[in-house]
Amino acid sequence: MVQKTVLPNGVRIVTESIPHVRSVALGIWVGTGSRDEDPTVAGVSHFIEHMLFKGTQKRTAKDLAEVLEAVGGQLNAFTSKEYTCYHAKVLDEHFDLALEVLTDMFFNSKYDAEDIERERRVVLEEIKMYEDSPDELVHDLLSEAIWSTSALGRSILGTIDTISAVSRDQVREHVEKEYSADRVVVAVAGHIDPEKVVSRIKSYFASMPATRREYDRKEPKVFQKTVFEQKDVEQVQICLGTPGLPQEHDAIYALHVLNNVIGGGASSRLFQEIRENRGLAYSVYSFHSAFSDAGMFGLYAGTSPAFADSVLELLIGEMARIKKEGITAQELKRTQDQIKGSLYLGLESVNSRMTRLGKSEVCYGRFVPPEEVIDRVYKVTLEDVYQVAQTIFKGDQCALAVVAAQPLPVNLTSLLEKYGL
Repeated sequence: MVQKTVLPNGVRIVTESIPHVRSVALGIWVGTGSRDEDPTVAGVSHFIEHMLFKGTQKRTAKDLAEVLEAVGGQLNAFTSKEYTCYHAKVLDEHFDLALEVLTDMFFNSKYDAEDIERERRVVLEEIKMYEDSPDELVHDLLSEAIWSTSALGRSILGTIDTISAVSRDQVREHVEKEYSADRVVVAVAGHIDPEKVVSRIKSYFASMPATRREYDRKEPKVFQKTVFEQKDVEQVQICLGTPGLPQEHDAIYALHVLNNVIGGGASSRLFQEIRENRGLAYSVYSFHSAFSDAGMFGLYAGTSPAFADSVLELLIGEMARIKKEGITAQELKRTQDQIKGSLYLGLESVNSRMTRLGKSEVCYGRFVPPEEVIDRVYKVTLEDVYQVAQTIFKGDQCALAVVAAQPLPVNLTSLLEKYGL
């Protein structure tokens, strides 16, 4: 039921008809994010996302906030390191209204000077709020530790200095440069007539100039580094990471399996050992972030200062154990079934389906069917998982980020050597 249409100017439209629901989710995706920014305007992509909600030629910011809420709909947006999305969800009868509102924001935002100054203060408060959330801050610090000299290592929000200095002209120039037609994807999922939806979308996007913008993304250099930030907090936030795999790597599905086994849920090794067996942490997990040319695998735990050394050793020890022994056949089967169940349960949401459509097209240039994902997951072998562990668990590429009241009295290199990494 997924259909793709490419307009002459390069804009792509991807639709999925779901007859048994009454809702529709639609998103305007742009293949640009924080890694495509000049360092002097770091955070400008996220700032632009905010500005699109500040008013158009015919709607005030209040109008934009009210128009879809008045019919029970939702309007939102998000920015990542490699793409930006403006999205809405409404009843099927209000699709035309949602499309008109989103395109009004996308094409007709005013970027008014007074609104920019007002929203600048809002974003600065958001940065401060984020810095007051140590469990979130530590993830940015890990990216900074691993990719110190790359745009991938920077926060999506930017910094106090860059957001304080960004000008109206720089905001508009970034939109004109990065929001090119060949990077735009319009994704729609829900109770729709695909032909009518495509026709309506064409009426707004066909006149967009047929511009192309080549990416200037350089594969990031990797560092082994420890980053510490002192905060007046009760817990120690620990993030241990290594370079992962890019999103289209042949071994990416083996890495998904490895991630789930080591820290992907309540049945994972880290959760069971650190939380259930030892009671040393409330939140503990692993994660993998994949990008077009790089990736990052990380382990996270939040714990008391008295347990921090032990928890860090347990994280490193689990990496070393999997690298040496791999995983069991039982863990492989359980994880494959878990991934399958999570994927199909997620497809019951039109928002999730729209996100899969848009993200797949932006990242891969095609729709990746869930059946293909499941097939690839079930083809992963124990040897595949063992080999991917050898690839990513390398001590000379490990980095550590810590947020705490006091530095940890440990040496990362010594610990890695102790466990044979």
